[in-house]
Amino acid sequence: MNRRAFCLTAAAAAAWSAPQPATGPKLAPRFGDGRDWWFQKRFGMFVHWGLYAIHGYHEQEQWRLRVPRSEYVKLQQQWNPVKFDPNAWLDLAAQTGMKYVCLTTKHHDGFCLWDTKQTSYNTMNTPYGKDIVRLLADACHRRGVPLCLYYSIADWHQPNYPNQGRSHELPPQPGDQPDLARYLEYLKAQVRELCTNYGEINGIWWDMNVDKHVDPSINQMVRQLQPKAVINNRGFDPGDFGTPERDTDTSGEAALTFDQRTEACQSVGSESWGYRKDEDYYDDRHLLRSIDKYLARDANYLLNVGPKPDGTIPAESAAILQRIGKWYGAVKESLEGATPASQLTANRNILLTRKGNVVYVHLHRDPLAESVKLKPLAVAPRRATLLNTGQPVSFALDLAPSDHTEQKAYLRLRKLPVNEMPNTVLVVKLEFDAGFGG
Repeated sequence: MNRRAFCLTAAAAAAWSAPQPATGPKLAPRFGDGRDWWFQKRFGMFVHWGLYAIHGYHEQEQWRLRVPRSEYVKLQQQWNPVKFDPNAWLDLAAQTGMKYVCLTTKHHDGFCLWDTKQTSYNTMNTPYGKDIVRLLADACHRRGVPLCLYYSIADWHQPNYPNQGRSHELPPQPGDQPDLARYLEYLKAQVRELCTNYGEINGIWWDMNVDKHVDPSINQMVRQLQPKAVINNRGFDPGDFGTPERDTDTSGEAALTFDQRTEACQSVGSESWGYRKDEDYYDDRHLLRSIDKYLARDANYLLNVGPKPDGTIPAESAAILQRIGKWYGAVKESLEGATPASQLTANRNILLTRKGNVVYVHLHRDPLAESVKLKPLAVAPRRATLLNTGQPVSFALDLAPSDHTEQKAYLRLRKLPVNEMPNTVLVVKLEFDAGFGG
């Protein structure tokens, strides 16, 4: 934009300087070892898949529909995902901009997607007869995609797990022999298989420690076997990172960045994580804003899909991911390798990220107007560009009526296409002259 177009008052000229905050953003501590891959590859694909896909109701079908164990186990003989192609999953992840994958190796129902020697309740003893984890791990290794493995601590099948009818537990079932110590030996043997038989594993994602049992030795075993594996906080000690789920944890909403390692998780479907035939899908705007608000604040993000019983990703889910990928491809420079910089502005309806002299403005909330004020920023960029379209953005450095008390001019982005593009997250790239302090 030609600077002659600016409305510069004397007050504006006096304010022609960037703010100098006392300190920059406090970022989550890095590991300083092989686990630091997690900070370079921050957008991942979560996959919930198992016997529950067959009926297409919910991954907790057995619990939510009060299905007796004796009935649910019959699904094992129907497991035959003949169209499963791990490369198709990875192709979709790549189109979306996702850099790693996390697979549910065993959900609460206890059915195992690998060739475990600890139970016959696994994919090898089905009409399919193939090791799902092996197929996916081999594909990930060939393509250089980090693979993380989800493992549910709650188990509705294994007789030693102490099901007591608590949250996410079955009531006691015929044949149960509740014994937590014996169950933990079973768990450790299974996790040892997963960490030993499938090459490099980059993460263990625990879930549902209903008993809140503490045993740091289990994560220590994982670290010994797989030193590059990140471990979440839902297991037997605090692990490496927190896991806010489905945007329901609002405790960190006001934070400008996360000073603790964080990986948010969300599913494309509002009702389930596993495949659901009649799913109610989130709209694109909700998902894009969720992704942006975490990635722009130095967190990771796992977005989940639930494959159908034949192993294919539902067309609706794939279309959602492809649309997200189109947005992500346009704005990824504002998220990958960028540092949170929202401390530069008092405007809490936006987020800022930064790379040197370039600042990115993220409209992750409903815009209140077609302009965005960046008070107290009072320096004009050389160029402003809407990353979503590549089009230039008009801006001004002037005294807005609402800032009359300070009698200072602040940077304002003008005429943004908020009405023309209401179902996305707009991201504006601001390129400042060398030496921009901010």
